[in-house]
Amino acid sequence: MAAPERGADREATAPHDPPGPARPRHAEEQHRETAAERRARYDADEVHSLRERVAETRWRRRLAARRSVDHTYRTAVGAVGGLVVAFGLVTIPLPGPGWLTVIAGLFVLATEFTWAERLLEFTKRHVHSWGEWLRRQRMWVRVLVSLATAAFVYGVLVVTLHLTGVPDWVPGWVPLWR
Repeated sequence: MAAPERGADREATAPHDPPGPARPRHAEEQHRETAAERRARYDADEVHSLRERVAETRWRRRLAARRSVDHTYRTAVGAVGGLVVAFGLVTIPLPGPGWLTVIAGLFVLATEFTWAERLLEFTKRHVHSWGEWLRRQRMWVRVLVSLATAAFVYGVLVVTLHLTGVPDWVPGWVPLWR
């Protein structure tokens, strides 16, 4: 008796799509929302962007009433947000919250700048699709991705410590270059 094809049993037990219009299988097939469609959706659903919600607060309206103060505030938000994003980008390969820092910086920038809000939405959408793709994979693929990520972070840490020198506070038994 021939063994069933690998994956054939998964097709039989896979949940079927609900009846109705076919859903796109790939990200390329999905409809990209235009700026006009997004504005119409915001207007129809009474959804406001982060920038609009901040602009509606009383303290922000008071700042916006004086042009010089408003310009200074926007410049300060841009500088602080830019520094947070730059720090996050530098720390991405190191252990710690590199991507989280980048996203936090984008969040700060998105309170004043539309381009940052669009970039934040783009980032959230792609992080979500990456997580969904990873969840659909078999366990060995997920373990392999985790091990590759851990090896990359460890390699960057060792090379960074080798180039910059191991701090004196690290105990001598730690297996790194001195």
